[in-house]
Amino acid sequence: MLVGAVAVAASLIVSITGLPATASAATFTSFDVGSVAVPRADCGPGSLPETGLQGDVPAEDRNSGRSTAGYRCNMSLIGGLQDRGGGILSVTYDHCSYTSTFFPGNLLGPAPGVQVLDVSDPRNPVVTASLNEPAMVGGTWESLKVNKARKLLAATAVPAATGAGFFSVYDISDCAHPKLLNPGPGTDPRMPLPFLSHEGGFSPDGNTYWADGVFPGFVSAIDLVDPANPRVIWQGLHGFTGHGFGISPDGNRMYLSNLGGLTILDISAVQRRDPYPVVPQIATYLWTDGHFNQHSIPVTYDGKPYFFTADEAGSGGVKVFDITDEANATVVAKIKLEINLPDNIDANVRSSSGGSLFAYESHYCAVDRPNDPTTLACSWISSGIRVFDVRDLDNIREIAYYNPPAQKSKNLTLTNSVHAVASIVGVPVFDFLPLARSILEGKVDPNVAIGPRTGQVAFGDLTSDWCLSPPEFHGDQIWTSCSDNGFMALQLDNGVYEVPADQDSTVGS
Repeated sequence: MLVGAVAVAASLIVSITGLPATASAATFTSFDVGSVAVPRADCGPGSLPETGLQGDVPAEDRNSGRSTAGYRCNMSLIGGLQDRGGGILSVTYDHCSYTSTFFPGNLLGPAPGVQVLDVSDPRNPVVTASLNEPAMVGGTWESLKVNKARKLLAATAVPAATGAGFFSVYDISDCAHPKLLNPGPGTDPRMPLPFLSHEGGFSPDGNTYWADGVFPGFVSAIDLVDPANPRVIWQGLHGFTGHGFGISPDGNRMYLSNLGGLTILDISAVQRRDPYPVVPQIATYLWTDGHFNQHSIPVTYDGKPYFFTADEAGSGGVKVFDITDEANATVVAKIKLEINLPDNIDANVRSSSGGSLFAYESHYCAVDRPNDPTTLACSWISSGIRVFDVRDLDNIREIAYYNPPAQKSKNLTLTNSVHAVASIVGVPVFDFLPLARSILEGKVDPNVAIGPRTGQVAFGDLTSDWCLSPPEFHGDQIWTSCSDNGFMALQLDNGVYEVPADQDSTVGS
């Protein structure tokens, strides 16, 4: 009886604190820094190519006004809706798109809340509703997500880097007119749910919504079997910091991002709804090539498991892991642009000075199908939307890009743009670590790094946009949003993309 009581107590401690069930899980650290960019796209008719390094918005283009025309290669704008900006992370479902909110700027508009767009005609998106529950007007940050299996839309309120408590879930069977499912806890300010959030996302079956707080790395599992009555069924403190994640198709693995890498967790006990779920750590992978790991997309090639994972800072780009052996996973490919290479960090700093905190970083990605994906599309912050052929992991190449027109000096009108708000700072802070590394390695030329924008340390001028949302595939179109330009429907041109019959745009959570 005592042994059983001890076992139950241990399970409770693990379920509350998130401590691993065993002490055997290993931590692996890599100091390898990618120094090769993927091949450039071959731009066809109708393109307006970049004028400098791949991914760069040169200082001269920013100062002359050239960047207000944008850059495009094999991809063009069909239609869009700028409104007051695109928030941070917007998502799409069926013929609709949902524009996220950035607090408190979104409150300044005539219709605060998550904007619902009917994109039946991509040339003329129409706002059909504004979702204004506390979770939606409180700033959705990177928590606004869709589950296609159950036709659900959900988000948490994140007024600053970490939010607490409010959660709303909607039925989007009629995608242009979402129906609130949980009118009680989570939408009533008097009854907040006890969890922290910065990121969020669904298990593939849609029965669980996972919320993760960035400081500390506190993860919560919210049961949505009955979406009218969401309830927290597991919580764990997995580390000092947390970020986004990806979840395996069976719902049994979480690839959980942290400050400088990710941890693979066994979440099968939560997926099974064990009474006292234990969430063991399988392995942790850390690296110095990039930081603020953003999220992961589990995929398979010929039935073999991999995942793509993007770093939000430090010019780490996108890494591809082979997870055939999860406890000894290996990086088999890296996707970087020329502007991300250590040899070009001086050019990176030269052009991004006077912009804001982030420069040329990958953020959120999507594959066109989870099994044998042919194409990966990524938001790349100041480098716009980048599209890659990933059919052969040994020969990844860029096939298209669209970097939208800079909304120069429109800071005060774009109240729902995190970029416009953050531009009170003009220094690319998150380039400092790769810059320091390149200085130590003798790769920085001061004559390149110091340019016409070097002295602009405050009040960034929006001479590039921030693209943060996952670019989602809709046939041969990509629907996404950027912070300043808002929602955009983009057309892949010049035959660079062949739509697979089983296209299933996948973000990973």
